[in-house]
Amino acid sequence: MDASQVIIRPVVSEKSYVLATANKYTFRVHPDAHKTQIKQAVEALFDDVKVLEVRTSKVPSKPKRRGITAGRTRAWKKAVVQVREGDTIPIFQGLEADL
Repeated sequence: MDASQVIIRPVVSEKSYVLATANKYTFRVHPDAHKTQIKQAVEALFDDVKVLEVRTSKVPSKPKRRGITAGRTRAWKKAVVQVREGDTIPIFQGLEADL
C-alpha cells in the first residue's frame, strides 16, 4: 500500500485537538493497515517527523435513523500517532491556537 492510501484523513474533534498539544495526532487509516505501515506512512508524508508510538482502534458502526428510514454508519479504523518532542504535523498547527 502507498503512504497516501494508508493515511485517509486527519480526525477533526475536540479530543484530537487536546491530544495534538501533547504531540499525539489522530488519523483515519485504511482498515487493513497495521502499525508499522502507519508509522512509515506518517514519516513519509510529513518531512522531519519521527514517530515514537502508534495506537490503533476500530470504531464500530452506529445505528442511525431519519424518520422511518433506518441504517448504520460505516465502521472505520483510527490511529493515534505520537511524534518526537518538538516535531509537529502542519495540518493541526492553526487549529491548536483556537482552543
